[in-house]
Amino acid sequence: MIDDTMSDAAPSDEKPPTGVKLLQVLGPGLITGASDDDPSGIATYSQAGAQFGFDLGWTLVLSWPLMCAIQEISARIGRVTGRGIAGNLKHHYPGIVVASLVSLLVAANVINLGADLGAMAAALKLVIGGPQLLYVALFGAVTLLLEVFVRYARYVAVLKWLTLSLFAYVGVALVVHVPWATVGYHLIVPRISLAPGYLTVVVAVLGTTISPYLFFWQAEEEVEEVKERPGAKPLERAPEQARGELRRIRLDTYIGMFFSNAVALFIVITTAATLHAHGVSDIQTSSQAALALKPIAGPFVFVVFALGIVGTGLLAVPVLAGSAAYAVGEAFGWHVGLARKLKRARAFYGVLAVAILVGALLNFVHIDPIKALFWSAVINGVVAVPMMVLIMHLASHKAAMGDFKLHAGLKIMGWIATLAMTAAAVGMFATMGAS
Repeated sequence: MIDDTMSDAAPSDEKPPTGVKLLQVLGPGLITGASDDDPSGIATYSQAGAQFGFDLGWTLVLSWPLMCAIQEISARIGRVTGRGIAGNLKHHYPGIVVASLVSLLVAANVINLGADLGAMAAALKLVIGGPQLLYVALFGAVTLLLEVFVRYARYVAVLKWLTLSLFAYVGVALVVHVPWATVGYHLIVPRISLAPGYLTVVVAVLGTTISPYLFFWQAEEEVEEVKERPGAKPLERAPEQARGELRRIRLDTYIGMFFSNAVALFIVITTAATLHAHGVSDIQTSSQAALALKPIAGPFVFVVFALGIVGTGLLAVPVLAGSAAYAVGEAFGWHVGLARKLKRARAFYGVLAVAILVGALLNFVHIDPIKALFWSAVINGVVAVPMMVLIMHLASHKAAMGDFKLHAGLKIMGWIATLAMTAAAVGMFATMGAS
């Protein structure tokens, strides 16, 4: 377990907050966790269930504490310093390092964004028919307009409500016949294989659940919270706020990441109980999974699964575009933030618009969505490990975090997460070579 001790800077006489409503506590962590179950992630989890049945459910149990650790650390960096990940990297590391990592992050985000827009459009076409490319353009335009012109507090409320779309996958799992005793057994007693195909999917699941764009987004949303909430200040300037804020971050992050992995597990369970049980294992995209479910599980399950892809995409696309814009903006020292008016942060919103536009255009030039996801995973694998190393180094040193540097428990879990992602990245390249 992660040490529950707060920073030494938290005053001993400060009383913990009382009467805080859960919905008020949930915010950046919940949205970040939910956005992790994007259409690309749904494709990965569907592939895991279709190919290996219930055998890979353990990966989502294993990755939960690792996600909690690295996301909590990212959030603490934002809340303590009042700057996001890129802003802090710029202050403490050489420019070439920051530029390289941000460039890779943006490339991975744009490719992932394009794949998600394409998956959303394909899913909607399966349900109502019509022109898929038009849906790509509409989804991109709606996302851009909401991020640019809707007030930040209201937009965050919209994103919170969109997290409810993930319950579609809980509902689907409860509708189909699932041997729950078998599911529980495989969660407790994992079946491990060294076969290249098995290792490839394990690496894909870890790479999907722990992604660099999530680090940037949650840190920046903590910065936005500081700007938007009356009286809130970075903890390095207002240490008296530390106890309540660090507890809020922890609760928000743990619940958000639990929600994320629970939904992912339900997707694995659903596809294992239906597709794998009927010999359907060749699933490459989320829309393929939805279509394959139709003759096996019925039209209701098909429609709910497909519309869930649309709902999760509407949540994930703005997070992908926003995290890219935050990273670029802070790397260049621009005014950044969804809470800022357009005229106060033109360059930031420009990057956000370009990311969405390029992602949408990838669908118009007929980029293979399977190859797009593959290269997005490769780039994420390249950037995740050095990014996590720098985040851990940043959060552990007094020069960056002052008296709020990481305590031993969180530091240990953060480094375990970093080692797990290092193993995943090595495994990814090893399985690429084997294939």
